[in-house]
Amino acid sequence: MDRQVLRDNLANKLDQLQPADFEMLALEVFHYQAIFNPVYRAYISLLGVDPKTVDQAGRIPFLPIQLFKTHLIQTGEWVPEWLFSSSGTTATTTSRHPLRAKNWYLANSERCFSAFYGPVEDYCFLALLPAYLEREGSSLVYMADHFIQRSRYPQSGFFLYDWNKLIQVLAECQDQKIPTVLLGVSFALLDLAEKHPIHIPDICLMETGGMKGRRRELTREELHGQLREAFGVPAIHSEYGMTELLSQAYSKGDGKYFPGPPMRAYAREITDPLAPQRHGRLGVLNIIDLANLDTCAFIATDDLGRAHPDGSFEVLGRLDDSDIRGCNLLVS
Repeated sequence: MDRQVLRDNLANKLDQLQPADFEMLALEVFHYQAIFNPVYRAYISLLGVDPKTVDQAGRIPFLPIQLFKTHLIQTGEWVPEWLFSSSGTTATTTSRHPLRAKNWYLANSERCFSAFYGPVEDYCFLALLPAYLEREGSSLVYMADHFIQRSRYPQSGFFLYDWNKLIQVLAECQDQKIPTVLLGVSFALLDLAEKHPIHIPDICLMETGGMKGRRRELTREELHGQLREAFGVPAIHSEYGMTELLSQAYSKGDGKYFPGPPMRAYAREITDPLAPQRHGRLGVLNIIDLANLDTCAFIATDDLGRAHPDGSFEVLGRLDDSDIRGCNLLVS
């Protein structure tokens, strides 16, 4: 079958994906990428894996996430409409994730959010993302901007360091009972909590992780405790995403993330990267993200965590030897 026809067929299946069909589609995407993704094909070959023998999703090899720093990962030949990049310092190499079509990422991000919170347009989105806004290529900023544009509330927008304006809008949304999401990087939310605490119990406060060297690292419990006290909210929600993934997962405050429809999380053993870890046991997370149809859908991350039988997963820190990334998650 022609590669483009095959790709379009997979894209159509992904658009209509049902949970029961996930593993079968994952295998189809694997065999497609094992042929048409040169970096992934070479990696599989180095492992001594014959793609034809992979007939279960649990046997699919996961590409080390570090290769997004050293190679441009693409399945097939196409010209990117956009290039996502991770944040970093002069001493680190950033990851790059080419985007075949902007609308593909935006529609998928909306799909992931809506699966847990309902339609994006029904919310007012207030984005507190300094450092991300101050550079180019942030997938988080791209997603937030789309949600702001889709919102039916004119109060939606980005707030860089305009604390007074943000507090005014938060109070307005609270008073008018407007469904509101305050999406913020952790260090900025802590700054807001210390300088301008405000009682907003009806606001969905959502942290994205990331101290970016601006503050000392806190455990997730410490962070959430400080934010709950400062803002009077019953729980702190969290978003899990990264440059190398086109899908997101969300937690409503209990420490467990639930992935969007095209995404699944697994765990591998810490001392053996090719050995799967049992449910509930500490390991390193492997992510299948079928939205990465045009790059690589099978990513071996550096995040420590646990995968659970209900499809949820926990993030408990990072491997000691991995680089500190812009979306570095809190240790718990």
